[in-house]
Amino acid sequence: MDDRNNTIAGWVLGAGIVALGAGIVSSELFKAERPEKMGYPIAGVVETGGGAAAAEEPIEARLAAADPAAGEKTFAKCAACHSINKGGANGVGPNLWGTVGSNHAHVAGFAYSDALKGKSGPWDWASLDAWLKSPRKYAEGTKMTFAGLSDAQDRANLIAYLNTQSDAPKPLPAAPAEAAPDAASEEAAAEAPAELNAAEAPAAGE
Repeated sequence: MDDRNNTIAGWVLGAGIVALGAGIVSSELFKAERPEKMGYPIAGVVETGGGAAAAEEPIEARLAAADPAAGEKTFAKCAACHSINKGGANGVGPNLWGTVGSNHAHVAGFAYSDALKGKSGPWDWASLDAWLKSPRKYAEGTKMTFAGLSDAQDRANLIAYLNTQSDAPKPLPAAPAEAAPDAASEEAAAEAPAELNAAEAPAAGE
């Protein structure tokens, strides 16, 4: 009986080894490597992700198209901490009347952070844009808890509105002129070899 059981066990073990070996061989024969990049390109579709974020237009260009009325609506996000009427009281933040063109930390009696007091010069278009985009990045250590406005045109609209809240609003800057074509490139194109132009011309009868 023991010999019979041993024989059966041997056949079962042998069959298992054969099946395992066959599986390994077949997997090697039919193995297909995954392509480096799955899928295929579709005409007219641009891949997204992995690249740098699109560059913002200069603040001067955005101000040229700014809407102060839209900026007044955006100011609703600021009104919980700031007044903007002339002679208005300071709140959590300082009164913002006449801010555009005034020096940083200019409101008397308001306890500004050292970070903001350390900023020199006036609140010009660029500094206001940077501040409204991210107060903490503009003045590390500021008491301002507002995270900022990510939308570039919203910031321009708000700055245009702030500018109107003043005894002497500043003229908004004109949009920057588009860059003129590079003179060297134009000259190189004009001096292209004549034989190249001839090669590009269609033959008679085409």
